[in-house]
Amino acid sequence: MDQNYLAQLLFPHINLSPADIEAKFPKRILPEGAKVTRIAPSPTGFVHFGSLFPAFVSERLAHQSGGIFYLRIEDTDAKREVEGADAGIIEAFSHYQVFFDEGALLDGDNGNYGPYRQSLRAEIYQTFAKQLVLEGKAYPCFCTAEELNDIRQKQEADKLITGYYGEWAVWRDAPIEKIEAALNEGKPFVLRLRSPGNHENKLKFTDLIKGVVDITENDIDEVLLKSDGIPTYHFAHAVDDHLMGTTHVVRGEEWLSSLPKHIQIFSALGFKLPKYLHISQLMKLSEDGSKKKLSKRDNGAALADYKKMGYAPECVIEYVMTLLNSNFEEWRMQNPDTPYTEFQFSIKKMSPSGCLFDFVKLNDVSKNVISRMSAQKVYDYVSEWAQEYDKEFYSVFTNSPDYSLAILSIGRGGAKPRKDFAVWSDVKDNIDFFYDKLFLPAYPYPEKLSAEDIKLILTKYADIYDPSDDQTVWFDKIRALATDIGFAADMKEYKKNPDAFKGNVGDVSSVIRVAVTGRVNSPDMYAVLSVLGQKRVLERISSALSALN
Repeated sequence: MDQNYLAQLLFPHINLSPADIEAKFPKRILPEGAKVTRIAPSPTGFVHFGSLFPAFVSERLAHQSGGIFYLRIEDTDAKREVEGADAGIIEAFSHYQVFFDEGALLDGDNGNYGPYRQSLRAEIYQTFAKQLVLEGKAYPCFCTAEELNDIRQKQEADKLITGYYGEWAVWRDAPIEKIEAALNEGKPFVLRLRSPGNHENKLKFTDLIKGVVDITENDIDEVLLKSDGIPTYHFAHAVDDHLMGTTHVVRGEEWLSSLPKHIQIFSALGFKLPKYLHISQLMKLSEDGSKKKLSKRDNGAALADYKKMGYAPECVIEYVMTLLNSNFEEWRMQNPDTPYTEFQFSIKKMSPSGCLFDFVKLNDVSKNVISRMSAQKVYDYVSEWAQEYDKEFYSVFTNSPDYSLAILSIGRGGAKPRKDFAVWSDVKDNIDFFYDKLFLPAYPYPEKLSAEDIKLILTKYADIYDPSDDQTVWFDKIRALATDIGFAADMKEYKKNPDAFKGNVGDVSSVIRVAVTGRVNSPDMYAVLSVLGQKRVLERISSALSALN
């Protein structure tokens, strides 16, 4: 067959050669050992939580080696594309501080290797497709959907491997006259790779996470270009990864089954195959205790949900790092205030069997991270979250910024900071008693105390309370008050002879705490009183006394 004639029949509008395209994408000049990685999502729905895993692995590999990390939008599947999903992808990665050196932006591109949206690169793909036809490595197939379905049904009936291969590849060796006649009739066609493979052949392949894996050679004549001239993912990613200089591809293990066809496509194009890292699927525990894949229907699958739930991006990042590298937690304990980017990430520390998603662990990590934040940073985050998701609390919380900052400063800093918040939605329930508009006390006083004793404690405390007292003087006054009304001022003394006292100094403190905060547990009481201020403290004691009458 005259391949030149066939190529011109199929692609009369393509006048460039692969060399012309290559000239537009010169080889990157990078330090020795530098890695070029990418994230290449499809805008077909929400961003899955699991997308953070290849994103952070790719980013760390690139930036720790002095390389390049870029974003490519693989939008060649128009039927499945969701409007606005590409913007959602870009915004999601930005929110979680996944920063790209180049790639797709909301309003265009950044970098010299674009366009970074595959839908804008049709001429590039068709140029390489035409070259494959010239070399006899690809051919047009005019089979209809019905004809392909008939082939599949016959294969299934004969218990054969299904697909377009061998004797079933009916257009593989079609004469030029038949092809030209089909074109003249306006029949749509796809372009297929002429596979040289044999499914009986086994190959050894080294994956940088999985190690050496056995794969079966591809013998299917895979579709390279669809009938609209748009490439399949398999063909497009090979062309793009080559032109953009990708050295390492990080993706989910579900792509392992496609590896044989990708190896074959790279080989047909004469391109060097990048190194692959296939990450195991993110798992979660089901109700019966077994592990299952974190599916799109599961709580926690959509990345956008974490913002709504109130997780700070730093907390999610930290959690992902604990799952990616087994030694990260030990490093964090030794370096509590060091940015995670200083951690030497290693693919050797990644588990080939996958990670187990766990909200309990995420919340523990989140509390640790938030406890190390400044009060100002927490204030800014809470304000931003509440403005979108809890406008009533936003109004109260931001009405007096200095007051809210003083509240958030309680127990913050030091060797053992308080760990009250896992998500920003926790903040309201933890600090609402500080705000008069939100203060709804239930007064859960110690059950062993009589109403008269409670009244006595509150009345006498109101008389001796002085906001100018330091913490030592403040507590000494409470001890003296306890002694004065028949309570033990010393816990050891009380435990030796509890029947000799009405209660102990802890009970006295609890009554004051409940009257002022409306709850049994609160941050350090001295700090709480200091923030509330004398006027509010005395008003609340008065209200508590009134409630007892």
